[in-house]
Amino acid sequence: MAETASRPKELHVLAVDDSLVDRKVIERLLKISSCKVTAVESGSSALQYLGLDGEKSSVGFDEDLKVNLIITDYSMPGMTGYELLKKLKTSSALKRIPVVIMSSENIMTRIDRCLEEGAEDFLVKPVKLSDVERLKDYMLKGEEEYNKANATHKRKMDDDSLSIPAAAAAGELEEDPSSVLPTSLQLLSTHLTCDLSAASGQGAWSSKRPRLMD
Repeated sequence: MAETASRPKELHVLAVDDSLVDRKVIERLLKISSCKVTAVESGSSALQYLGLDGEKSSVGFDEDLKVNLIITDYSMPGMTGYELLKKLKTSSALKRIPVVIMSSENIMTRIDRCLEEGAEDFLVKPVKLSDVERLKDYMLKGEEEYNKANATHKRKMDDDSLSIPAAAAAGELEEDPSSVLPTSLQLLSTHLTCDLSAASGQGAWSSKRPRLMD
């Protein structure tokens, strides 16, 4: 039990490649480096796993689904790795996850475009074990960013939970019957004044009325 508790948590990598052979290669290299790997065959599958095919991210702050790094091939049918990168970097929930692009073509304009869009690195295939070992720095950076975002998220949730009772208490005070008591007393005083005035007027009229003869 002590060994399990002290064992460092696995870093989770989402690998995206339309080539089955390349997926197997990158998955094997990552597992040799003690990483947990989820491999998918397309950019749309990656978005589905991450929850970005809809309006809400399914990964969010779920510890079981958390991804520390995304490594994707550049040239894929349907959605390129560059297009996937752009979608990830426009997501408020997932933009902090480091993204690495890999390609069998060493084209400088392509590399520069990906780095400018926010990719951490660009690997030329075939990917080697030394490349994967270098990715650990990016994964640890992603872990730090996740922890910061998670802490911010929890603080916001705590603040929201505290603000609800405060708002409810404020609403109760607004509806407190004691707050309308002065108005009620004022109305009561007005009614009493009117009744007393009427009674006084009636008494004065009666005293001036001539007495009837017996």
